[in-house]
Amino acid sequence: MAQSIREIMTADPRTVETGATVAQAARDMRDGDVGSVVVIEDGAVAGIITDRDIAVRVVAEGLDPDATRVAEVATMAPVTLTVDQSVDDAIRLVREQNVRRIIVLQDGRAAGIVSLGDLAIERDTDSALADIASEPANN
Repeated sequence: MAQSIREIMTADPRTVETGATVAQAARDMRDGDVGSVVVIEDGAVAGIITDRDIAVRVVAEGLDPDATRVAEVATMAPVTLTVDQSVDDAIRLVREQNVRRIIVLQDGRAAGIVSLGDLAIERDTDSALADIASEPANN
């Protein structure tokens, strides 16, 4: 079993500036085949925007994704870990903060993302969530 987040995280996450449009963030998700993008402001991690954020906070509210800025709908001040923290630390944060993704930092920069699915695969390989998370996406 992996001990540190570095061993299970998805490295080199996609990033988008706070001033980018939601449409650009969605294209970045599509192009990277990912469900979230780290939001950057002045070179530092400022937040995270997910495909669910776009669906619920933009589309369902009738906002224009080409006019809405990422900073308006992203989760700002996100939950983070460092690359040297443990898988147990991540599990604790997921439970305490009720989040599905945690940004992993190294030297203050986004080094990766660990998801609820990553944790399920690592700790409970027989769970339905681990099965779903390990399956390739149907595109």
